[in-house]
Amino acid sequence: MGTAFAVLLVFVGCCSNVVFLELLVREFPGCGNIVTFAQFVFITLEGFIFETNFGRKKPSIAISNYVIMVAMFFTVSVINNYALNFNIAMPLHMIFRSGSLIANMILGIIILKKRYSASKYLSIALVSAGIFICTIMSAKQVVSALQDMFSLEHGFYAFMRWLIGIAMLTFALLMSARMGIFQETLYKKYGKHSKEALFYNHCLPLPGFLLLSTDIYHHSILFNQSTPVLISTIGVTMPIMWIYLLMNVITQYVCIRGVFILTTECTSLTVTLVVTLRKFISLIFSILYFQNPFTAWHWVGTAVVFVGTLLYTEVWSSVQAALRGSQVKETKAE
Repeated sequence: MGTAFAVLLVFVGCCSNVVFLELLVREFPGCGNIVTFAQFVFITLEGFIFETNFGRKKPSIAISNYVIMVAMFFTVSVINNYALNFNIAMPLHMIFRSGSLIANMILGIIILKKRYSASKYLSIALVSAGIFICTIMSAKQVVSALQDMFSLEHGFYAFMRWLIGIAMLTFALLMSARMGIFQETLYKKYGKHSKEALFYNHCLPLPGFLLLSTDIYHHSILFNQSTPVLISTIGVTMPIMWIYLLMNVITQYVCIRGVFILTTECTSLTVTLVVTLRKFISLIFSILYFQNPFTAWHWVGTAVVFVGTLLYTEVWSSVQAALRGSQVKETKAE
């Protein structure tokens, strides 16, 4: 029940969060810092009150472990963003992230000495391939960007910078997978503490936002100047951008809460699969929302992802087992 509820939180929270983020970014494209800061503050305050009981409850997992987790997350975020300065096109950046499932499986085999069934290997390959197809079909500029990259005008220096960018993305991909495995081992050792992990993973990085204080203040002024809207239920007028931000923060909390519950209920690979499928649905929603053409290749990619997901969850095996069970019952009845 906990797993199903967590998956529901992830899909409902994360997919609706994308809508409000789009409304924010469409008006102010550079508002990412104030959005992230608001999300971290909200989750920290909620955790400080309801999880730590105003700081009186001691953590079940050592703070040093959370520091390591936060350091990993910070490193992944910085490298992913900085890679864009090394001739990495944004569509290629998105495509690279579709390899998170494969990276997680490889590290699980190396670090945790896990072994998977042939159907698991096939399902991960299918899901990754399906997302790759849909992403590249939705990013028409990939081809032209790669053509420019390898043209004679750019030369050897630009190509080497591109290779450095690819190496950075690869490192970030593996580090992200390593972070998921680190979480999995922590929960096996200390038990399930999803709300505690959620609090400390958002509380510890807060001082870092001091470096972004000027940009955050600038966008708060812009938000104040947005169109005022009357909230009839409480009789209060608020600028529309603050309403969008509030809804974004709430849906982000629902989303990330579901992810952290999943980390305590499932393996790292399963968590990565759920999060990847959520991103895939957000991609499809974006295509439909912006009325971009949904081509035959999109249908192929969607079908491949669907088949891969069914393989991973072993739905067909469960159906066969249920059918065999019903046949046995009928035979006994006769």
